[in-house]
Amino acid sequence: MVLYILIVIFIVSPFLPATEKPHWFFRIPDFIRLQSITIQVVLLVLFLIFESTFTLFSWILLIALVGATVYQIVKVFPYSSLYPRKKPDFKSDGCVSILAGNVLQDNEQYNLLKAEIEQYDPDLVLTMESDKKWEKGISEIENVYSHTVKIPLDNYYGMHLYSKIELINVEVNYHVEEDVPSIFFEYPLSENQNIFFACLHPAPPSPTENETSKERDAELMIVGKKIRKLDKPVVVCGDMNDVVWSRTTRLFKKMTAMIDPRIGRGFFPTYHAKYWLMRFPLDHLFHTKDMFVKKMVRTKNFGSDHFAMYYEIHHKNGKSPKTKGKLNGDEKKEVEEKIEEGK
Repeated sequence: MVLYILIVIFIVSPFLPATEKPHWFFRIPDFIRLQSITIQVVLLVLFLIFESTFTLFSWILLIALVGATVYQIVKVFPYSSLYPRKKPDFKSDGCVSILAGNVLQDNEQYNLLKAEIEQYDPDLVLTMESDKKWEKGISEIENVYSHTVKIPLDNYYGMHLYSKIELINVEVNYHVEEDVPSIFFEYPLSENQNIFFACLHPAPPSPTENETSKERDAELMIVGKKIRKLDKPVVVCGDMNDVVWSRTTRLFKKMTAMIDPRIGRGFFPTYHAKYWLMRFPLDHLFHTKDMFVKKMVRTKNFGSDHFAMYYEIHHKNGKSPKTKGKLNGDEKKEVEEKIEEGK
């Protein structure tokens, strides 16, 4: 009986996000798809071992469990290293690198992060959940990264940006929640080419944070609408508190025509850094089609509950950006509804 109950749970739960209800209870199954696929396979094996006589009910359970498993595999497979992809061997006319990581506000192992920064030597460093203590703890990197944007907050949504060169048109935004910032800026890749960056860390849907995903979804849609109006290379990165196969993130990618460099490379699960059985890919980078990511690395654990990510982003020689994807009427309506609900 217990086996039957577990099978029913793992038949039904993978489809809860498809209801598009924003409450965290309906969104959590999106986060744990990798783990629930493993559980489904185990349940399938146990069912075949212990089910002595196959009744009609048994066959229905078996077929439904296999169907639910296949449904999940189809969703996550493009982000595995088994998925075929064209390797980025384009000609580059410029490169910018960034190391972005959620540092965990309560973490005090500042030297471990500084060691990662020294190892990768990125052009940009983005920290999330950084407060005044973190600002002071890694202040010596400002000897190299002398251009900064500092938003020290003690609510786990502080953000700091460090750059080796001066940035252009820097904006600090509070699009949805008054204490959850984002940073927009342009990075001068060359005299004639700037790259627009949007650095985000929206609040997740969870019992301890926001009860629903409305605020997070709204921020992604607001940023997506802004990107659609741009005619320049664009990079969006940060701790999105969402998985790339979710409905919201897929809608964001479609409306902006942006590329996820994770496709075909691997899952790169960044949270939770201390519990490998419960890791999800929550930290992302998306870019327009006029760029490509040549190198993408997950850093060592530096005491946070997240790993940081390092990216080398190249601009394709002579390629024009495309920031406006095709949305049908229902999708356009969905975007506006998500923004309205989140606000």
